[in-house]
Amino acid sequence: MRRHIIAIVLLLLTLIDASAQEKRVQNRPYTDLRPFHFGVVVGTHLQDIEFENIGMQVITNEDGTTQEKLITCDQDRWDGGFTVGVLGEARLGTYFALRCAPTLYFGNRHLTFHNFTDKMEDGAPIIRRQDMKSIYIATDFNLIYSAQRFNNHRPYMLVGLNPMVNLSGKDEDIIRLKKFDCLLEVGIGCDFYLPFFKLRPELKFGYGLMNTFDTDHASKMKDRNQVVYTNSVRNSRSKMVCLTFYFE
Repeated sequence: MRRHIIAIVLLLLTLIDASAQEKRVQNRPYTDLRPFHFGVVVGTHLQDIEFENIGMQVITNEDGTTQEKLITCDQDRWDGGFTVGVLGEARLGTYFALRCAPTLYFGNRHLTFHNFTDKMEDGAPIIRRQDMKSIYIATDFNLIYSAQRFNNHRPYMLVGLNPMVNLSGKDEDIIRLKKFDCLLEVGIGCDFYLPFFKLRPELKFGYGLMNTFDTDHASKMKDRNQVVYTNSVRNSRSKMVCLTFYFE
């Protein structure tokens, strides 16, 4: 994943450098002077969850005896998805703008549980997996600082917050996430002024500010054999890397 991010950044820098060799006729020279404008959003993203496992836990069996179990949970890879939405951007000055982008994030998460107490015949830990669908509706608010425009490109950086609502989750899931989350975002991008529209590729990183683990889910599960896996997690925080294209 790190190699992909570096390649994307190098591609953006190459495109900027290639267009900065000489003065050219500007496309859409007055587009950034509008006080407010709209656009559409498409892109892809990688998402991960940072779990904090509870460690050794004591469970009570049906006969009243107690037993210690060690189970861990992890999302063992960055899972991809796609993004669609719209945007509205307000001009705050020559270099600053405020953007609001209602967006839908579609994706999937693969969770792996390792049971180090109940082992298989060969001594390996018992492994269970959960395929967690994820659908989020988000409205990210980004403060954008842009450099001076040169020819038909203009690099920028941003910081912002992305409150999200989780539309997925099933009662039979081992792990279930809360309905609300909020990510702190930082990113870089560049405006490319084409003859008929402005294209804005952007690379953005987000980290969750809230514990998204639903601690009440264990009490509602019908399969009580899964409760020990649910209780192996103390909290979780979302992480996301987004490559987004804005058309304005």
